Amino acid sequence: MATSLINTQVQPFKAQAFHNGQFIEVTEQSLKGKWSVLIFMPAAFTFNCPTEIEDAADNYAEFQKAGAEVYIVTTDTHFSHKVWHETSAAVGKAKFPLVGDPTHTLTNAFGVHIQEEGLALRGTFVINPDLVIKTLEIHSNEIARDVKETVRKLKAAQYTAANPGQVCPAKWNEGAKTLTPSIDLVGKI
Repeated sequence: MATSLINTQVQPFKAQAFHNGQFIEVTEQSLKGKWSVLIFMPAAFTFNCPTEIEDAADNYAEFQKAGAEVYIVTTDTHFSHKVWHETSAAVGKAKFPLVGDPTHTLTNAFGVHIQEEGLALRGTFVINPDLVIKTLEIHSNEIARDVKETVRKLKAAQYTAANPGQVCPAKWNEGAKTLTPSIDLVGKI
């Protein structure tokens, strides 16, 4: 039986990324002190992946407003990501790091590695400033994500971190009512 990564610490890692015209190093320390969203994709130059990067780029201002950084991760190299950024209009919108994981260190650590293919499943992880994984979603590669839902989950994780003892109900959005769990609510909702 698999164990969940929820509420576990991000393990040390080191990876190369393409970000705003430069190659940079990304480590677990890059994530420390701010909220982070890791979005794993199978590979550069596929069909669905550019649509997801464009969606993340279109919502990037919302992530930034929430004080979070977005990291796109594939099993390609940072060199591939440079060319992908330069040749795809959709990927070219990305202002966040495009992280290469050719050694599969990250895909294995986050439980999204497809051994037979050497690729990643579509996994999304919201990580708090203390490097603790607060949300995760992993699904089959033919199903692309809606980044607006990731923004909603990020804001819910931030709200509950800032308001201990509160929980965000289904479809909660910023500004909506939350719940304080108690025996008085049992059977009343």
